[in-house]
Amino acid sequence: MGNMSMEQTLTTAAEPSPTEDRQQIDKVRPIPRISIQAFCETEAVAAPIQKAGSDRRMAKAHLKVQMGGIKAATEHFQSAPTPNLVILESRLAPLDLLTELEVLADFCDPGSKVVIIGHYNDVALYRDLIHRGISEYLVAPISLGDVMTVIGELFVAEGAEPLGRTIAFVGAKGGVGSSTVAHNVAWSISKLFSTDVVLADLDLAFGTANINFDQDPAQGIAEALQSADRIDDVYLDRLLSQCAEHLSLLAAPSMLDRTYDFEGDAFNALIDIAQRGAPAVLLDVPHVWNEWTRTVLSRADQVVITAAPDLANLRNAKNLVDTLVKIRPNDTPPSLILNQLAMPKRPEISASEFTEPLGLEPLGEIGFDPGVFGNAANSGRMIAETDAKHPSVAVFQHVAHVLTGRGEAKKAKKPSLLGRLRLKS
Repeated sequence: MGNMSMEQTLTTAAEPSPTEDRQQIDKVRPIPRISIQAFCETEAVAAPIQKAGSDRRMAKAHLKVQMGGIKAATEHFQSAPTPNLVILESRLAPLDLLTELEVLADFCDPGSKVVIIGHYNDVALYRDLIHRGISEYLVAPISLGDVMTVIGELFVAEGAEPLGRTIAFVGAKGGVGSSTVAHNVAWSISKLFSTDVVLADLDLAFGTANINFDQDPAQGIAEALQSADRIDDVYLDRLLSQCAEHLSLLAAPSMLDRTYDFEGDAFNALIDIAQRGAPAVLLDVPHVWNEWTRTVLSRADQVVITAAPDLANLRNAKNLVDTLVKIRPNDTPPSLILNQLAMPKRPEISASEFTEPLGLEPLGEIGFDPGVFGNAANSGRMIAETDAKHPSVAVFQHVAHVLTGRGEAKKAKKPSLLGRLRLKS
């Protein structure tokens, strides 16, 4: 059994709320490729451990949950190697628990870590277990956050640099302005907080980030994907185009000389490398649905859906929200931005009617203003550069604050109907 040198304090706490549990899980970095086996005695403990296995941060790990507790583990490991981590639940009294662990120890590999989940809040037992090489002792009941946290503490290298957060932007329908929102939010984050931001345009065929930032890089995301097996920080840095002091662009080729068909995990290595070099990595995801876009959205720390207020957008947004909540069960729901509101002569669904079936409040609402947005796009600049007082600038700044966890931006004065917006976190 592995050793644990750092002394820890045994505590029991009230069961956290779903929000508190999510906040705890959000702090966990992706778990490396390890094997985990859990032997439980109660469904109340088995359920959160099983749920952890489906979390996106555990995508590389292999987790198996069985019932039977320490006795089942002892029987199993008599003829099978022990994994990187063994999680054991026991309702035994302290002395009986120690006796069973002595029997199990004969079949455990020295390099395996062991976590015990007991039902006795006993400090003396805790100290005895740590002295015997147990990695951690938790007192039931446990939450999903407890499981994720203890695995992260055991297998994520101490002192490792924190990974940047990935924020994926996707449109509920083509042409709703998701890319424009992503680009302006990326620019706002870099300017407001002087924080390094990497913006990756994942629409290789029709991406517009290079045009919107007036860039014409010779290389970009296509080269990064072609060299996925050897990409590192240095190589990625050569492919990035500097758009502003703290904003770098991984541009799409935007050419049709070939097709861009990818495997489901094609972008994983690239995104992982980008996260190591920037606190914020914004992903401009095209409005298509295939294995790689599903994977990118499922792995992102946050997802932002941009939609216009019509029926097709509502249907698509509803499908997106339902799917993302299902494949990201332990994450906060996607954020919603309503764009192109109050378009002249177009019947539209009100914000309240649009958001009610989604169960979401819009993070921001942006009025339809083709003149201002068209002028910015044609000049290769962001809205804040062409019209700093435009109401949408306040929306982009608010979104930047919320997505980076910096609190809310100062709300703008009451806007005109054309640029009406409502800021909500």
